[in-house]
Amino acid sequence: MKNYGGGFIIISANTRLFAVVQLFALAWLSFAGFVYCQKPTSVRIGAVFTFNSVVGKVAKAAIEAAVSDVNEDPRILNGTKLKLVEEDTNSSVFLGSVGAFQVLEEGAVAIIGPQSSSMAHMISEIANGLQVPLISYAATDPTLSALQFPFFLRTTQSDAYQMAAMANLIELYGWKEVIVIYEDDDHGRNGIFAFEDELEKNRLRMAYKLPLSIQLNPSEITDVLNKSKLLGPRVYVVHVKPDPSLRVFAIAQKLQMMTSDYVWFATDWLSSTIDSLSPINPTSLGVLQGVVALRQHIPDSSQKRAFVSRWKRMLQKGSVSSGLNTYGLYAYDTVWTAANAIDNFIKESGNMSFSYNEKLVETNDTEIQLGKLKVFDGGSLLLRKLLESNFNGLTGHVRFDQDRNIIGGGYEVINIDKMIIHTVGFWTNNTGFSVSAPETLKGKKQSYSPLDQKLLNVTWPGGKVEKPRGWVIANNDKPLRIGVPKRASFIEFVTEYSNHTFQGYCIDVFLEARKLVPYDIPYKFVSFGDGRSNPNYHQFVKMVADNVFDAAVGDIAIVKNRTMIADFSQPYISTGLVIVAPTNNAKPSAWVFLKPFTLEMWCVTAASFVVIAVVIWILEHRVNDDFRGPPKRQLITMFLFSFSTPFKRNKENTVSPLGRMVMVVWLFMLMVITSSYKASLSSILTVQQLSSPITGLDSLIASNLPIGYQTGSFTYNYLVENLFISRSRLVSLGSPEEFEKALRQGPSGGGVAAIIDELPYVNAFLSKHTDFGIIGQPFTRGGWGFAFQRGSPLAVDISTAILKLSETGQLQNIHTKWFCEMGCPDKVTSDSDTNQLKLISFWGLYLLCGALSLVAFIIFLLRMVYLFVHYKRQQVHHPQVNESPALPTVSSSGQCSEALFNFIEFVDKKEEAIKKMFSNSEGPQVQAAQADKSVNVSSRAQRDKP
Repeated sequence: MKNYGGGFIIISANTRLFAVVQLFALAWLSFAGFVYCQKPTSVRIGAVFTFNSVVGKVAKAAIEAAVSDVNEDPRILNGTKLKLVEEDTNSSVFLGSVGAFQVLEEGAVAIIGPQSSSMAHMISEIANGLQVPLISYAATDPTLSALQFPFFLRTTQSDAYQMAAMANLIELYGWKEVIVIYEDDDHGRNGIFAFEDELEKNRLRMAYKLPLSIQLNPSEITDVLNKSKLLGPRVYVVHVKPDPSLRVFAIAQKLQMMTSDYVWFATDWLSSTIDSLSPINPTSLGVLQGVVALRQHIPDSSQKRAFVSRWKRMLQKGSVSSGLNTYGLYAYDTVWTAANAIDNFIKESGNMSFSYNEKLVETNDTEIQLGKLKVFDGGSLLLRKLLESNFNGLTGHVRFDQDRNIIGGGYEVINIDKMIIHTVGFWTNNTGFSVSAPETLKGKKQSYSPLDQKLLNVTWPGGKVEKPRGWVIANNDKPLRIGVPKRASFIEFVTEYSNHTFQGYCIDVFLEARKLVPYDIPYKFVSFGDGRSNPNYHQFVKMVADNVFDAAVGDIAIVKNRTMIADFSQPYISTGLVIVAPTNNAKPSAWVFLKPFTLEMWCVTAASFVVIAVVIWILEHRVNDDFRGPPKRQLITMFLFSFSTPFKRNKENTVSPLGRMVMVVWLFMLMVITSSYKASLSSILTVQQLSSPITGLDSLIASNLPIGYQTGSFTYNYLVENLFISRSRLVSLGSPEEFEKALRQGPSGGGVAAIIDELPYVNAFLSKHTDFGIIGQPFTRGGWGFAFQRGSPLAVDISTAILKLSETGQLQNIHTKWFCEMGCPDKVTSDSDTNQLKLISFWGLYLLCGALSLVAFIIFLLRMVYLFVHYKRQQVHHPQVNESPALPTVSSSGQCSEALFNFIEFVDKKEEAIKKMFSNSEGPQVQAAQADKSVNVSSRAQRDKP
C-alpha cells in the first residue's frame, strides 16, 4: 500500500483539476447562453400614416414589402424578427397622435411616418418625450428642425431644397412675379415661406398668396381663381397635398385659365399624384396640358429597376392599386434604414429595455392611462445609429446631413404635353439646371454659371412652345391708374386741359411709346395737383410706390431717392440743373479779338494771305522792280505787300494786268472779311459788357445772394442737402413770369441773383426771354422718365419703346412739335460762340479768289512757256545769239533737268533782257518790239509814280 500510496495521491489530484476545468467550462457556457438569450427574438417598429391616400397607398405596400425583405435577409437582424405595427391616421392629427401612442404601447423602438407635416409636428413631441426616433418619408415641412425635434429624421428632401429649385426655375425663364396657391396648413404655409425667401435671393417677388382650406373645396377654388384673374401676374405656383382629382387644374381649365396667356408650375405633389394614377386610365392628364412640375430625382440602379418590375407584377396581381411614386421608394428605404440601425444597436448594446417615467406613472390615478407608456432607454443610441446610416438603397446612397435630412439627388423638371410626361431637365444646388442627370455630372462641376443653365424645350399651356409673357398689365374692367401732374407753369410739358384731357410733350412721348408696346394697355389718366401751383413730385412718385397709382407720367426727374421706391423707364430727355442769371458787368477777355473767327476760319485766312503773296510775286517779279533784288528783300516785300494791303500802307504797286486782276478780287475779299470781323467783334464785346457777375456755381454759393428755384421741383432738396445752401437764401418761384420778375428786380429789389432749375424748363424760359442766359454748364446729369411700381414689367417694355422712338427720330419730332416752332432753344447760352464767323459762311468767296489766282498763274505760265520755246528756236536758227553775254546757253542735247533749270533762269530774267534777246533775230522781232513797248509803258508808269 505504501508503494502505491504516492501513486494514489497523484491520481486523486488530477481528478480534482479535471473537475475544476469542467466546472469553469459549464459556468462559461451557462453565461454565454444567458447572454445569447438576451438578444431579442423580435423588434417592433411602428408605422403611422393615412392608408387611403395617394402617398399612403403606395407607402403601405412599400413598407410591408420592405419588412418582408428584411426578415428574409440573413445578413441583417440574424435571429431577430422585425415586426410592424401599423396605425391609420385617417388624415387627422388627433387620430395620428392616438395611433402614435398605440404603437408605443406595443413597444415600438422607432416610428415610420407620418406623411403629413402637421402630424409630424405633434408626433415629434411625443417621440421627444419617450425618446423614440421618428423617421418620416414624406413630411417635407422645412420647420421640422433638428434643434426643436431632436428625435425627428427625414428620409426625403425638405421643401426648403425644393423651393430653391422652383425659384431658380422661375428665374431661368425670366419672370419676376408669381402668384402662389397653397393649402393653409403647416405644410403649405411653411413651404411658401421658404419659397418666398428663395425668391428674394433671386430678386424675384411673390406678388400674391392665395390660401385654400385643406378640404380643397371646389367652390372655394373657383372663387380664388376668379379673383386672381384681376391680378397682373399670370405665373402660378401650386403647392398642395397630392390630389387624385387634380381639382385646381380641372377648375382652372373650366375658367379658361389653361390658355397660352397663363403659366402653371407645381411642386412635387403633382408628380407624385400622376405617378400614382393607374396606367390604364391616364385621361385625367388632359387638364395638365403645358404644366411644368418638379419630381424628386431617383438615380437609376439595378435595385430600383428590380423593384419597379416587382411593383408592376404586384399591380397585375391586384395586390396594389396604384402606381409607384418616389415617396414609395423613400418609404421602402426608410424601413431598411431603421433595420440597419437596429441591427447595429443590437450588436453594440444587445438588450432593448424600457423604463417608466415617474411623471407619467403619477397620471395612473387619473382616467388617462399614460403610465403604461415607457421611455426607450436606448433611444439616443438608436438615433445615433440611424444618423450613421450609410448604404445603397432604392433611392440611391442613404446618408443624413447635419439637419437630419436625407442627402437627396435633386429634382427632375417634367412637362405634361398631350397626356405624356416629358422630362426636360434636372436640377441640383451644385449643378443648377442641366439636360443630363446629376449623377453623370458628378465630379465634373463644383459650381455653375447662369449661362450654363439649360432645359429642353417646354410646351406651355395652349400648346405653344414660345415662352408666355407671364403677366398682363390691366384689363378693361380694371385699367391702369396713371397719375399725371397738373402743372401750373411750363404747361407745354404736361397739364390737364378742359374736359379732363391731358396734353403736353410728356403725354405725347408716353402715347407714342405705348403704340410700340406689343400688347394693349388699358389705362386712365388721373390728375395729381390742384392746378394753382406745381405739385410735389417726390410725393407724386411715393403715391406710385403706395399703390395709389400704377404708374406716373410727366416731367419726372430720375433722382436717387425716387429710384429707391419706384422703377423708372429709360430717360426720354436729358436734363440737369443749370444757373440762369441776367447778363451784366462781366470782365472782358484779353483774347477777345480772336473770338470773331473760328480756328478753322483763322487758318484758312492766314493761308490765303500766303497764297496771294506768292502769286503776286510770281506775276510781278519780271516786270516790277519793287519785287526784285536780293532774295531776302524779295521775301520781305512779298509778305509785307500781302499783309499790309488791308491797311493800305504798302508803297509797292502792281504793274502786270494779271497781278492787278488778282489784287482786285483779293481786295474785295479783304473788304468783306474785315467788315464781318468788325461786326462780330462789336457784337461779342457788347455781349460781354452785358454778362453776369456770377461766373459759375462756386461763385453763386459764395456770394450769399438769394437763389430762386421752381416750386415742386427736387431742386430745393438738392440745394439744401447736397450743396448745403442755407434755406433762407432760397426763394420759391411758381411760373416763368415770376422767374422774369425776380431776375429783373435782382437781390437789391427783392428778387434773386440767379435761378437754378432743370435744363428743359430753362430752355423753354429762355426761348421767350433772350436777355437772360445760362451761366456755365449743367452741374448735374440726369433725365426725365416715367415711374412705375417696383418690379413692374411695363417699365422694361416702355423703356424699349422709348429707345425705338429715339432711334427712329420720332422722339426729336415730338420735341420739335412742342418747343421748336420759333427755333429750338437748346443751344441758348451766354457764351459768345454763336457770334463767331465760320468758314462755311465765306467758302464761296475764298473759292472765287483762289480760282482767279490759279487762272492768272496758269496764263502767266503758258506765256512764259511760249516765249521759252521761241527762245530755243532762235538759238537754233541764229547761233550768234549765243555771243550775247546776257543770255543763257542751252544745249540742244540737254536733259530734262537742265532744260528745267534753263527755263527757271529764263523766267527770272527781266522783261528788258527778253527784248534784247529777240532784237538780234528776225523771227521774234515783232514780239520783241511789243515787249519793248510794254517795258516802256512800265518805265513811264514807274517815273510817274509819286
